[in-house]
Amino acid sequence: MVKEREEIAEELTWDLTTIFSTDQAWEEELARVSAKLESSGKWQGASRHNLPDFEGHLLESSMILLEATETLLSTAADIEQLYVYASMKNDQDTRKAKYQEYQSKATALYVKFEAVTAFYEPEFLELSSEQYAAYLQETPKLQAFAHYFERLFAKKAHILSPKEEQLLASAGEIFSSATETFEVFDNADVRFPLVKDEKGEPLQLTHGNYISLMESKDRTVRKAAYEALYSNYQQYQHTYAKTLQTNVKVHNFKAQIRGYHSARQAALESNFVPETVYDVLLKAVHHYLPLLHRYIALRKQILGLPDLKMYDLYRPLSNLDYKFDYESGQKKAQEVLSIFGEAYAMRVKRAFDERWIDVAENVGKRSGAYSGGAYTTNAFMLLNWQETLDDLFTLVHEMGHSMHSTFTRENQPYVYGDYPIFLAEIASTTNENILTESLLNESKNDKERFALLNHWLDSFRGTVFRQSQFAEFEQIIHETDAAGEVLTSEFLNELYGKLNEKYYGLSAIENEEIQYEWARIPHFYYNFYVFQYATGFAAASFLAEKIVHGTAKDREKYLDYLKAGSSAYPLEVIAKAGVDMESGEYLEAAFKLFEKRLDELEKLVEKGVHL
Repeated sequence: MVKEREEIAEELTWDLTTIFSTDQAWEEELARVSAKLESSGKWQGASRHNLPDFEGHLLESSMILLEATETLLSTAADIEQLYVYASMKNDQDTRKAKYQEYQSKATALYVKFEAVTAFYEPEFLELSSEQYAAYLQETPKLQAFAHYFERLFAKKAHILSPKEEQLLASAGEIFSSATETFEVFDNADVRFPLVKDEKGEPLQLTHGNYISLMESKDRTVRKAAYEALYSNYQQYQHTYAKTLQTNVKVHNFKAQIRGYHSARQAALESNFVPETVYDVLLKAVHHYLPLLHRYIALRKQILGLPDLKMYDLYRPLSNLDYKFDYESGQKKAQEVLSIFGEAYAMRVKRAFDERWIDVAENVGKRSGAYSGGAYTTNAFMLLNWQETLDDLFTLVHEMGHSMHSTFTRENQPYVYGDYPIFLAEIASTTNENILTESLLNESKNDKERFALLNHWLDSFRGTVFRQSQFAEFEQIIHETDAAGEVLTSEFLNELYGKLNEKYYGLSAIENEEIQYEWARIPHFYYNFYVFQYATGFAAASFLAEKIVHGTAKDREKYLDYLKAGSSAYPLEVIAKAGVDMESGEYLEAAFKLFEKRLDELEKLVEKGVHL
């Protein structure tokens, strides 16, 4: 039975008292920060002000610009810390109304902050280049924000008037309503049918247990769960189509009014990622789809199936059951990650010793895993440890994020103390790839090697190929809406079915249910987000090979990337580690590694090493 929160050993919980010692301290800080978002009602020149007071005065002097910028950023840091505490307290046990309220209050505070500071960018962009240069000379402390200002100037063509920006910011909750409707409907209102488990016992199908049912050795269980899940998405396909279409329209509307030629350009340019990165990814993936088809064919052979179906893709090809208790997982993570050197290893040890990690599952705890925290806090991690091989991979994955955050925060001021998702997934999946390499080297026999190769190939398939399929679908639906066509469920079903057939080589007609998969993917509401999983995993495969088989200089360059945060543009930062994201080189290397490990798996199958 899953334990209540109070029954979990303290050493398996994170220590959030390092953020706020008590809930009362959080409430007092909330009141203090809220007051900073209220106008004092008067302007007193160059002295301390609340944020709203700067509206209309930002460019009166270089000192006022400095004060306003520092006040804006310090307030953002305060709100971030408040939100992190509230959300993590809520994640511990989502049944607690108190922390649901805390999270709602922190979210509302952030929305108000966005509205109150909407004047900043339009007013700043009224600066001429001559005046800007003069301000930097007059007040040298402004130099600390030079790259921050440079990024604002780069967006100048797409910034609206102060009044228009304030209207947009105030409408934030309206623009997010399609996403919120999808989340509530999909997670709270929709009820999936009962299915039978491997023992023939009735089981309530949920989002949480669906993948474990897809991994069942019993094909009838997989088939029943698959058909049951998609029967719901078929039933509600028109509702899901409407929420997705509305969300796409929001993206296209925002891009249009800001003068972008497409929603994709708007999304990528906001993170300073060139569209060529997206195009290079899809071109490479299309070229290497025959490798995926080979892997699918090998699955069919190993499973001994005359007709492989989509519900057979998650069935592990190995029956070997790796078990790692948390103590063993800690030891293995520290051992594997020591490859990065003493500075990295020391911080990993701190994460374990100082209770940065909430390890065990408890009743009401948020599912899944993540790395979180604010600039002013430890880089906390949430896990739900079940003693599986996947748990070990999840631990080193989240540790990669947390070490990235830690190195960044230690080496950058707050203004550059974070990093875009585009860079984030590289740090986490590099750790996964290094763990794979380590476990392969330690494998005692062909069966262990087979299981590890299967695990890595499935991860590559699910991240590089699958997320690229999502990215291609996302691009097409935005282009279709922009062209004035309606995203009906019939259109979405046909498009998704054809794409799925292209990627997996499995007939859309014979896998009818998969055409509804688009309806259950929350990432389609994230605005051109998913491609970064694919680029991140591919870059990580490339980097892990350099770290494991390269020189001390390669590892030093990798740490430089971790320390850089957002002090430079994303492609400049990852170039520090030796990856050119606009070139296909890193993708070529990643697909060659996939091919190499697929070759090895095929040879093991020829030897009779499989199920």
